[in-house]
Amino acid sequence: MSDVYNKAVELAKRRGIFWPSYEIYGGIAGLYDIGPVGTIIKNKIVKLWRKHFIGSTAGMVVEVETPMITPEKVFEASGHLKNFTDPVVQCNKCHKVYRADHLVEEILHKSFESFTADQLNSVIKENGIKCPSCSGDLGDVRYFNLLFETTIGPYTGERGFLRPETAQGMFTAFKRVYESYRQRLPVGIAQIGRVARNEISPRQGLVRMREFSIMEVEFFMDPKDESVPLEGIENVKVNVLKAQTKEQGRQDLDSFTIRELVDEKIVIHPWMAYWMARASQFVSDLGINEFYFEEKLPQERAHYSKQTFDQIAIVGGEKVEISGHAYRGDYDLSGHSRVSGQDLSVFKKYDKPMVVKKKSVIVNRQKISSLPEAKDIMKRISNATVEEVEEMLKKNVTVGSVPISSVVSIIEREEKVSGEKFFPHVVEPSFGVERSLYLVVVNSYRERKDRVILSLPKDLAPYDVAVFPLLEKGEIVNKAKDIYLNLSKRFDVLYDEGGSIGKRYARADEIGVPFDITVDPQSIDDSTVTIRDRDSWDQVRVKMDSLVDSLEKLFNGIELSTLGEKASSNE
Repeated sequence: MSDVYNKAVELAKRRGIFWPSYEIYGGIAGLYDIGPVGTIIKNKIVKLWRKHFIGSTAGMVVEVETPMITPEKVFEASGHLKNFTDPVVQCNKCHKVYRADHLVEEILHKSFESFTADQLNSVIKENGIKCPSCSGDLGDVRYFNLLFETTIGPYTGERGFLRPETAQGMFTAFKRVYESYRQRLPVGIAQIGRVARNEISPRQGLVRMREFSIMEVEFFMDPKDESVPLEGIENVKVNVLKAQTKEQGRQDLDSFTIRELVDEKIVIHPWMAYWMARASQFVSDLGINEFYFEEKLPQERAHYSKQTFDQIAIVGGEKVEISGHAYRGDYDLSGHSRVSGQDLSVFKKYDKPMVVKKKSVIVNRQKISSLPEAKDIMKRISNATVEEVEEMLKKNVTVGSVPISSVVSIIEREEKVSGEKFFPHVVEPSFGVERSLYLVVVNSYRERKDRVILSLPKDLAPYDVAVFPLLEKGEIVNKAKDIYLNLSKRFDVLYDEGGSIGKRYARADEIGVPFDITVDPQSIDDSTVTIRDRDSWDQVRVKMDSLVDSLEKLFNGIELSTLGEKASSNE
């Protein structure tokens, strides 16, 4: 980690933002407590996310809550049992386990994200890579499933897992939400919840954890309908590292407007561009202004994804993924429909009936029943689609010695249809809550003279304003407490009367309080107080009876200097 990351982590531990869990027992890698100050900031990040991904969507997105404990069948359908794996390698001498791609990346200083186990074995042998702990030889790279396993019920209960994403609960609940949402598309299902991943080598604080919270939207839409509401966001500019550029061995970024992403077919569907614009606005409101979208190569994408863009934030001089944007197609709904036996498709009614040519499979059941291979033939064709049967006929597939074509045929006829059934396709924007908190804290870390300032965006600060009596004198303290109680009706207010005023300013700066109000002897004489700015340390004097109005102006972007006469520092 860079120096700024280390300093931000130390500040977070010291000031109640976050720290390693179970510290008194030595801690567990990948588990973190969020402290009192961190919890307030985290909740404000979640509130801001809801504003951008739910509140700003004109009712297209609704929020649900689904369980963390998930039956095995769900992950069989989703492909996680087979595909949710990372490569690991173990030292033959000290038996320490490493995530193989991360280990070689740290030693060779290049990416090996998409390498297979066999390829990683070759890299380790060719470069003579040894165990970093004891210099012992490394064993063969193998795959490790990251799902946390549990048992649902006592003794021989049903096998289950802690969810690694909130998505599957939204897919299995899709039909319920769709039917309660007037059966129309598009509809987004949002969820904020806890997830667990049995990471091999958790690292970099809150960036890679074993238990954390996710903010996700599964946005269900008709893939043939490209009428996406880009008004107001079509001119938002984003930087993109295209997959094609990566394949050419370059890391150059191209700049596009959201409209250009759509028109130039950079994205697989216009809704991808829509949610990338929303993500850009959200991340900018987190105070992170340097970021880009990296398109993943086919071998880098998750098993369910047809296209993926990772949103990469550049914070403290380092690149960290802050969100993922996946086009999941109909992978999940069709998979759950197949495994559960439940129809998760939707019906789209045409404006007027259409005449279409439709192919049907004709099975000669009488002839099949007389054959010894009858059971195997029916098993082969019973769950096959028309297209799959057609392919069997083209290839002259046989079951035993019986050609499929001798008992099965396909006919085509015209039908008048009023609509069609299909599985909605899905676009998924996904953010980690704790990762967002971590990057916000690192991005906001500043040093001035001998002090630390957490220069948080005002909407994310744990307190809007701090109130301090300059002296511990009865009349000054009472006036400060009156101001505190009055402001608390409108703002989140911190009150502090302990220690020198300089130390109190420093404590407020360290947790990101934007403005400090100080009550001093002059306040008793002329009913004025000073307002101090966290970032500039400038102070102005304003009337007490205009204090609420002055603060509201400050939160609306008015400069501090316009509110009153510049005051000398109390520090």
